Amino acid sequence: MLIKTIKFFEPRGKAKLKADDHQGTWYADFLEFEKKEQLFATFLTPAAYGDENCRWDTLRICALNEVLGFYGLAHWYTWQVSILGLGPIWISDNEVVKNRAAKLLKEGGGIFAFGLSEKEHGADIYSTDMCLTRQEDGSYLACGNKYYIGNGNKAAMVSTFGKLTDTDEYVFFVVDSQHKNYQLVQNVVNSQNYVAEYRLDNYPISQEDILATGRDAWDMALNTVNLGKFNLG
Repeated sequence: MLIKTIKFFEPRGKAKLKADDHQGTWYADFLEFEKKEQLFATFLTPAAYGDENCRWDTLRICALNEVLGFYGLAHWYTWQVSILGLGPIWISDNEVVKNRAAKLLKEGGGIFAFGLSEKEHGADIYSTDMCLTRQEDGSYLACGNKYYIGNGNKAAMVSTFGKLTDTDEYVFFVVDSQHKNYQLVQNVVNSQNYVAEYRLDNYPISQEDILATGRDAWDMALNTVNLGKFNLG
């Protein structure tokens, strides 16, 4: 798989890769390659949820980090952010979402996003303004903004951190970036990457979309950062 990835990049050459970087060209060709070859599915699906060659293996992940980082930080970035987006999902006890994520990786070559930071609070997650309000039928409506969220334009699932309005507890839940109540505000950077500001406007959330609440949701945020940012080394 690593050799196939190298063979994808080599024919493009340094000039083409630099031109795409300077022009901020979205890397659709790389994502199509990733989908066809099951790259992210193979490296980012735990063995219990994937095919024979699938496993979440830090050694393999770091090897792919080196390959992608060598050919361009943009291609590495969409991979790295997908690691963060999948972190809360695989950590959780929500089997419905886990199986949904595995299917999206396998069938859609999906990328993922990690909705933690906010414009007003940055990484001060104590002060999150993203809120879930309980409805009479037991479902929720999500409202609020997230800022500086990689892959926020195309993510199959966006793991999003917020608070429950009725209990003031922390909560982690998943949303679909293509849902009509998911408003893509802007790309906050001028690069190949899409680093999104997004807004949830009364986005409907079911119990099946919730990954964790309370202390578990808080720990999930920190553990995902620890897990994902380790790869930066």
